[in-house]
Amino acid sequence: MSVIVTEGLRATKKNLDWTKRLFATCGKTEFVSEEKFDAVIAVSGSGPAYFFYLVEAMIQAGIAEGLNEETAKLLAVQTFIGAAKLMEEPDETPSPQELRRRVTSPGGTTEAAIKSMDAAGVKQSLI
Repeated sequence: MSVIVTEGLRATKKNLDWTKRLFATCGKTEFVSEEKFDAVIAVSGSGPAYFFYLVEAMIQAGIAEGLNEETAKLLAVQTFIGAAKLMEEPDETPSPQELRRRVTSPGGTTEAAIKSMDAAGVKQSLI
């Protein structure tokens, strides 16, 4: 879990340090200015729904290809957990674009799926 905090007009450095220590007990804490808070909501507030939407689609795809729902859900969820852990690795973590490139075989099914999503405007819709 991550916690985003805006710096209040009257907050002192001592207040901010205390706040960061408090919220660090439940996740990573980041301070952003008030004018950036709409962006925070767009990414972090709505983000879980986008994540669940993609997991739902992957489960449905697995079922459509003959997997039972339990197996399809297990594969989809574990795939997202593993991918997230790769992006969270400390020290020289490649960008999401580089990680995607590394698992996309030229001419393979993943490349075809990415091209299909690009053609359908999936990334632009999320942006």
